Amino acid sequence: MGIYEELEARGLIAQVTNKEEIRELVNNGKAIFYIGFDCTADSLTAGHFMTLVLMKRLQQAGNRPIALIGGGTTMIGDPSGRTDMRKMLTIEDIRHNADCFKRQMERFIEFGPDKALMVNNADWLLNLNYVDLLREVGPHFSVNNMLRAECYKQRMEKGLSFLEFNYMIMQSYDFYHLFKEYGCNMQFGGDDQWSNMLGGTELIRRKLGKDAHCLTITLLTDSNGMKMGKTAGNAVWLDANKTSPFDFYQYWRNVGDADVLKCIKMLTFISLDQIKEFESYDSSRINELKEILAFELTKMVHGEDEATKAQEAARALFSGAGDDANMPTTELDSLEGEGELLLNLLMKAGLTASKGEGRRLVEQGGISLDAEKVTDPNLVISKEKLKEGIKIKKGKKIFHKIILK
Repeated sequence: MGIYEELEARGLIAQVTNKEEIRELVNNGKAIFYIGFDCTADSLTAGHFMTLVLMKRLQQAGNRPIALIGGGTTMIGDPSGRTDMRKMLTIEDIRHNADCFKRQMERFIEFGPDKALMVNNADWLLNLNYVDLLREVGPHFSVNNMLRAECYKQRMEKGLSFLEFNYMIMQSYDFYHLFKEYGCNMQFGGDDQWSNMLGGTELIRRKLGKDAHCLTITLLTDSNGMKMGKTAGNAVWLDANKTSPFDFYQYWRNVGDADVLKCIKMLTFISLDQIKEFESYDSSRINELKEILAFELTKMVHGEDEATKAQEAARALFSGAGDDANMPTTELDSLEGEGELLLNLLMKAGLTASKGEGRRLVEQGGISLDAEKVTDPNLVISKEKLKEGIKIKKGKKIFHKIILK
């Protein structure tokens, strides 16, 4: 089985421009492909995981990845999958975010001479002359066709800014530039990017001739990664300072039953033969599969030691076995009185943003203290209890320990 057939078997591929040509390039290690990452935050999220793993798979098969940092396109903002315009970031913010992305990608992809490349489209997009760009690129784009693109259609009712309307042209220009400068012959992206990506393929062929070998593949996901990467309204980050290894593990440990095998196929390097055996498991073993998924992904992002610690802490919570020493913990240096209001503790632990939010959670039955549901929003936890340490459960998935030094 070639790598292309493996990608199909793992359920990764959605649409392609030329299956036979793509299969030939990928299976023979001749693909030079790029995937873009806009720098909208200072960390990649769980939603980027599929593309990072995909790049690693293809590199291991002899193909050359180009990680395109979107320092330029981030200044415009992709309208795909959004109901409003993205927040405008400063150049300084974008540069900082790009540096953070680079450090995280290096855990997955091997960069260097004759290996993976990392480039930033700010290096060419920010130097473009607007009138020159209009003359060079503008004639090759039909406004009628652009407005029919799914990424724009969904925004037309609420309003699409001219700024965002240019995103397809910028993304297309990226492929054109990478094709000319680096011999990049293939682009990957989420299935919601199909229209944008076809724009790049068409631009290359219109500018350089119909025989230009430029190919497009979209993955069976949107650009946020199978709608992954968010839980309870918060992003699940790859940065341990933003999402702890325990919380990262817990996120994957709590995926829906119907998604476990799909995630194992798409996101882990467990062999297809082993996955076929997993498919024979009955429903009583679903939690075993969830542990395998959570452990494998946490190991890839945070290392085996942290994955083991997270698994032990999770087992301590769910089955009474294992060590809870690695549970996310807030240590209090002191108390002003002989106790502390629970609502204040929730805020100090970063579990809520305000007393009002904490009160609503308690009143709705969303907070447990040492495995007991809390019903009184005015509950005060004594100093003696805090010295022993308390375990707070928020909702079904978030656990936190608070202890007074």
